[in-house]
Parts: sequence; structure tokens; C-alpha cells
Amino acid sequence: MAESYRIGLDVGGTKVLGAIFDRDRNIVHRLKKKSTEQGAEAENVEQVIVSVVEEMLESSGIPMQQIASIASSIPGVIDQKAGVVLFTPNLPWRNYDIRSAMESRFGVPFFIGNDVNLGVLGEYRFGAARGYRNVVGLFVGTGVGGGLILNGELYTGNRFKAAEMGHMVLDPEGPLCGCGQRGCLEAFSSKQGMSAYIRQQVSRGRGCLLAEAAREGVFKSKKLKKALLAEDRVAQEAVDRSCHYLAVATGTLINIFSPDLVLYGGGVIEAVGDQFLEKILLEVDRYCMPEIRSTVELKNASLGDDSVLFGALALMEEAE
Repeated sequence: MAESYRIGLDVGGTKVLGAIFDRDRNIVHRLKKKSTEQGAEAENVEQVIVSVVEEMLESSGIPMQQIASIASSIPGVIDQKAGVVLFTPNLPWRNYDIRSAMESRFGVPFFIGNDVNLGVLGEYRFGAARGYRNVVGLFVGTGVGGGLILNGELYTGNRFKAAEMGHMVLDPEGPLCGCGQRGCLEAFSSKQGMSAYIRQQVSRGRGCLLAEAAREGVFKSKKLKKALLAEDRVAQEAVDRSCHYLAVATGTLINIFSPDLVLYGGGVIEAVGDQFLEKILLEVDRYCMPEIRSTVELKNASLGDDSVLFGALALMEEAE
């Protein structure tokens, strides 16, 4: 039987999203499955990934013999060449050789990359960034991730550690970030940062439709959209603060890279991206040089949840 299909995976701290692509790059089957809880053993998370692949094959009727390769995103620092997860904040993997484990299990080539790197690569190859040569990507979700396309190629830096734009320090006396620094872009602009702001305001006696969700951890992007539609004042303040710091970061990145495009993606942008982009556009000119800004476009990603999956597809096509 000819090898006709490829499998892309998007592995996060709470879910695994999988898709099977045919030769024409169409998604012919997909599956989303809740991951194991934080703190689980590495092998348990690996088993969730295995189960997603096996369930997709079973329900689609596609035999393993027709799968040419598998690629997965992982949030964190990845040795893409060796297939090793060096560090990831929300999964129990440190220096974990996932490639060997998965190739042993499935008998086909297995590739990995940082999640936002692959998201930006997916948009560059198949989505909103197609046709641009230099792209800065900022993906806003539970955290804030970054990706770079420079001169038409994904830039990953020394040992694949580049583009951690969410950890640009914008205020050294700002809120504590999960990385250990203070005042990172992520500490202000991510769902974690917005949730922390909401909790702070609620502790001062202010009401907010997201109070319970923020108290439990991080709100869902759909709940943020509902709160904004209801004109919830605290939620709006959290968004304004997030967009302000995204504008500051964007201006700095424009000055550094002079890209053709700054692209915004991730779960928050998918849910309320038009509001974010509008607010960023109102402010960004204050934080970059006019001569550089004049040749840069700003827009939202177009592939939604699928941007990372298509980035995984691009990774496989480039490697094979």
C-alpha cells in the first residue's frame, strides 16, 4: 500500500489535537482529546498522544501502513534536530527523547517543533502569512508565544531556542511571570496575565463576569468574548492592558526586525482578535520608528486551531 497520509499533532498542557492529512493537504480526520493532568508522569502524557493517533486511525479506517510520517508541536524549548523536549512548563518532560519513543511505537519518522514556531510556519505556508518573506508572529493564549520567519525561512536560533517573545521584559518591576522574571509580555497580555489582573480587581471588591473562572485559574477564551459582549468593565480593562503591552512589544519588534508582517494568533485572537487588533493599531505607532512602521502590515492569523497542525505538516514536508 502506498504511503498516502501524514499525521499532525498539537500537544498542549490540557489537550492533544490531532489531524490526518491526505496527499492534497486536506484534513480528512481530526480528534481533540483532553490530556492528562499537570504533574502526570511523562509516559502517561505519551500514552495520550499514542491514543489520539490510534483512535484517529481506527475511526478513519486508514491503516498505519499508509501513514508516511507524524509531526507534533510541543510548548516549550525543543531540540528539533534531536527530537528531544528540553523543557516544557506545563508537561512533565525534561530532556525527554520523545522521538525515539514514538518512532519505536509507530515505525515511521516522527518530528517535533515548538508550538508557536509551528503555528507561524503553518500560517506562512498555508494561511494569512503566505507570500510574505519576513514575519513576526505573536500568539496569545494561556501564555504568549512567538515565531519568526526571516528571509523566507523559520528562524529558530541557537539550539532551537529563539523567539521567546512572550518573555520580553517590558517592566522590570511588573508582575511576576511564570518564567521567574518580572514584567514579561506574557505576565501582562496572556490569559494568565489577564486572569491575575481580574483576581486583583475582584479582591478589591469589584464585580466581574469572569471572577469565578479567573479564581479557578485561567478563563476560557469564549468566556472572555461573552464578558466583552456584555460590556464587563473589569474584563475590558484587562483586555486594554493586554493590548497596550502587545502594542509596546510589537513596536519594539518592528524596530528590531523590520518585518513585512506582524501576525497575531492563538486562542484569544481566534475568539476576540478583531478587538485586539483594533486596539493594537491605535497604539503601536507610538512605539516604533515611522519609517520602519510604514512598510509593515499587522493582521490576524487565518487558520485558527489548525495553524499549528498545518505547521506540523510543513515540518514533515520540509524534512522528507
